[in-house]
Amino acid sequence: MRRVRSNPDYWYPVAWSRELKPGKTIGTRYAGTPIALVRPVEGSVFALEDRCAHRQVPLSKGVVSGSSVKCCYHGWAYGRSGRCIDVPYLGKGKLPNGVRTFPCREQNGMIFIFPGDPEKADSVPLAPHLAKADNPAYKTRYFGRTVGCHYSFMHENLMDMNHQFMHSKQMGQMKPRFLGQKREPGLVEARYSFARTSGKQPFGEALIFGERRDASEKFQHRDVMTIRTEYPYQTLRIQTGDEDPVMDLWIVYTPQSADELTNRTFGLLSVKRPKIPGILDMAWPLLVAFTERIFAEDREIVELEQNAWRELGGDHNVEVFPVINALRALLVECGIPPASESHA
Repeated sequence: MRRVRSNPDYWYPVAWSRELKPGKTIGTRYAGTPIALVRPVEGSVFALEDRCAHRQVPLSKGVVSGSSVKCCYHGWAYGRSGRCIDVPYLGKGKLPNGVRTFPCREQNGMIFIFPGDPEKADSVPLAPHLAKADNPAYKTRYFGRTVGCHYSFMHENLMDMNHQFMHSKQMGQMKPRFLGQKREPGLVEARYSFARTSGKQPFGEALIFGERRDASEKFQHRDVMTIRTEYPYQTLRIQTGDEDPVMDLWIVYTPQSADELTNRTFGLLSVKRPKIPGILDMAWPLLVAFTERIFAEDREIVELEQNAWRELGGDHNVEVFPVINALRALLVECGIPPASESHA
């Protein structure tokens, strides 16, 4: 299962919009494929295979000129179609072939590419609203990091809230209650409620809920956390009854290395603004620090899982939680089978 490759026929973020300035190019990658992102001074971003067709020099080291990028070595120029449009020392009738181009779009502060069959790009949707990034009633944090593990470990970590034991130092003792799951084509969903059994509510959590809570009965199992893997993305929402969510998370894990045992996380975390104007903005650094500590613990544990997988030569464990077994089946169903089935 840890060798199942991600399905390239979806939209994947490969960079933050803020990383790519007008008139510049940067290098990024998807599953070992180097990609050059180019932002002309005018016009939209485009994505090319990050190599010049001449000597394989990365185009991300090149110079943006108008709506094209010129290789830094001999000045070969490429347009957004990937076609070579100029070789300074050749006639126009002798231009060589170009390089691969990728469908590209920009949304919610991220640059997405479609690394699979370009013919499918227009028919594969990307949700128009990620988390609550466009909703002024929420404040959104944009976060990400590179994590040294197969993307399946990331999906499992978020889906299985029984691991709250690991976060007890940050959050106090929390007892999760599994409320059930949903399994549909391309989708697995799990629902939980929680009760605090000991320890004080951390201030970062109070910011998310917009109130101070203790371990009294009235706060036990009051909110429902819904976690969904809708391949290849994950979402997490916390809400009470039919009220608007107090927190809305959208996250995806873009594979980096060719073996896909490294991923780059792109996440949007939206928190509902409390009734007191400005208080969330003032306390935002505290919430960022709180979430960073949680994410750091998650990162450490999934990388330990990946290291164990390497050392043992596969998964030598028995999974007992039904929703994780359903999730694993989904990732296998939607992903690309490994070249060799000889390893677990």
